[in-house]
Amino acid sequence: MIRVHQLSKIYTDWQHGDSIALNAISFAAKRGEIYGLLGTNGAGKTTALRILATVLAPSSGNATIDGCDVVKDSALVRQKIGFVSSNTAIYDRMTAWELVTYFGRLHGLEPELLRDRMEGVFAQLEMHDFRDVLGAKMSSGMKQKTSIARALIHDPPVLIFDEATVGLDVLAGRSLLDTVCVLRDQGKCIVFSTHIMREAERLCDKVAILHRGRFLAEGNWRDLSQQHGHADLEELFFELIREDRSIHSASSPPASAGGETSVSMAASGLT
Repeated sequence: MIRVHQLSKIYTDWQHGDSIALNAISFAAKRGEIYGLLGTNGAGKTTALRILATVLAPSSGNATIDGCDVVKDSALVRQKIGFVSSNTAIYDRMTAWELVTYFGRLHGLEPELLRDRMEGVFAQLEMHDFRDVLGAKMSSGMKQKTSIARALIHDPPVLIFDEATVGLDVLAGRSLLDTVCVLRDQGKCIVFSTHIMREAERLCDKVAILHRGRFLAEGNWRDLSQQHGHADLEELFFELIREDRSIHSASSPPASAGGETSVSMAASGLT
């Protein structure tokens, strides 16, 4: 369903030189599976997901979604994905029903099919109680459910969640995670990025730990636990990050006034 091969993204800054946001990452995810991209802010998660969503072009490597290349077949890819993030825009002057209808029409759904899809999605996400609430008056949980409905309305086989629980209260966050599990059970292929390890432990069938644009570990959590001798994903995550930082510090020359810091800041801004 999703295949990523040696995907890289390099940003060029005329003042400080190249900044590597992604460095030859590869992974695959299939139907009925949640694939977790785990990393700190600036690790490259959002850059990777924006490439999958056809928002960014890779510098090298390739990625396909349901057999469609994200660069060559970008229009087809956009029909096959739904994208949800922590800052997906909700229009203040549109109700939940109006906004999801609008995006359904953008996807070319015929009125009768769109109506059926709307009723099904709003029931699935328990949104009928606030279907006529304006975006400006929605709670954070309502906004996130509306974002998910917007992503689901054209029934895509692939869903991308980019730090989707950021800013949600405990109840809204739990509701979102429950929804992701239901969507996985319905056969959706899901990529879920987060820096919260407990979310990943609960949700993900496979995980990749991303740092400085590279994979430090990737695979089934049970296999990674045995391989690295950690029963706790958070402890494994921190150990791998510490090791990578130690190696990087030992192999790098002393940074000039703008070197290391400027690259880190650029990565944080770009991802």
